Amino acid sequence: MARNPYQVLGVAQTASDSEIRAAFRKLAKLHHPDRNAGDKKAEERFKEISAAFDILGDADQRKRFDAGEVDADGRDKPAYRQWQARAGADPFEGFQRGPGFSGASASGASFDDLGDIFADLFGAGPRGARQANARGRDLRYGLEVDFMEAVKGATKRVTMPDQRTLDISIPAGLENGQTLRLRGQGDRGATNAAAGDVYVEVKVKPHPVFERDGADIHIEAPITLKEAVLGGKITVPTIDGDVSVTVPRMASSGAVLRLKGRGVPHGKTARGDQYVKLKIVLPEGSDTELEDFARRWKGGERAAKKKYAGA
Repeated sequence: MARNPYQVLGVAQTASDSEIRAAFRKLAKLHHPDRNAGDKKAEERFKEISAAFDILGDADQRKRFDAGEVDADGRDKPAYRQWQARAGADPFEGFQRGPGFSGASASGASFDDLGDIFADLFGAGPRGARQANARGRDLRYGLEVDFMEAVKGATKRVTMPDQRTLDISIPAGLENGQTLRLRGQGDRGATNAAAGDVYVEVKVKPHPVFERDGADIHIEAPITLKEAVLGGKITVPTIDGDVSVTVPRMASSGAVLRLKGRGVPHGKTARGDQYVKLKIVLPEGSDTELEDFARRWKGGERAAKKKYAGA
């Protein structure tokens, strides 16, 4: 559940409308994504500030919150379910609107009256010009992509609330939780005003074989006891396809082989590495020949005693 909106904006419950607007303007300018590119904490703080102002900046919503009719998320409390009838289906499912201006509030105070708050953020002129050039709202969208789409890059098509389709370019090497910004693709602004932006937070699905650590890829490769003792060639998967890898003689389970440049692209030309952890896998079921050998072989006992001699 969201925090108390008065606490979020740092104002008393007795604060005037102008004090609330001033507090919001100060915090919004400080934490706006345009001024904190790539800062996840600032982005989350900005969303929290915007949500608080959605309640306290609307006289009717503020009155209902103060009366205990809605919670800090703006949702009707159980005792006031009669308000649900006017809710209806949400055409913006999957999207979150950022601060903007969409008409008059129930109190009669137009959101245009608050245009100067966001005009300050984007360098508009005098009050009248600022209202006429109120920037459009930002939209936020969560997008899930496959592991390989994030690693190698892809284009994903999404449908916006107004039925526009957008092709979102997923850059190669994108990481889980990264946010992409699509300039000018948000809500339309007022007359002569710039449109808002779309912020896309990307969630990357896990892969059944590959595990990512920054620009590096890690996998576990099974090998037979014979391959571990005598060495040999094994085939391992990479993000670019299967490759042949040489297992050295007398390889222990847990040994790691490095495949240089087989990791995730980063920067313009650089790539990480892939690390292959060897895991000795014994044959399933009974193998009398192997069991007889193990009984006769004394080397394993000597190696173990030598390893723990200093313990």
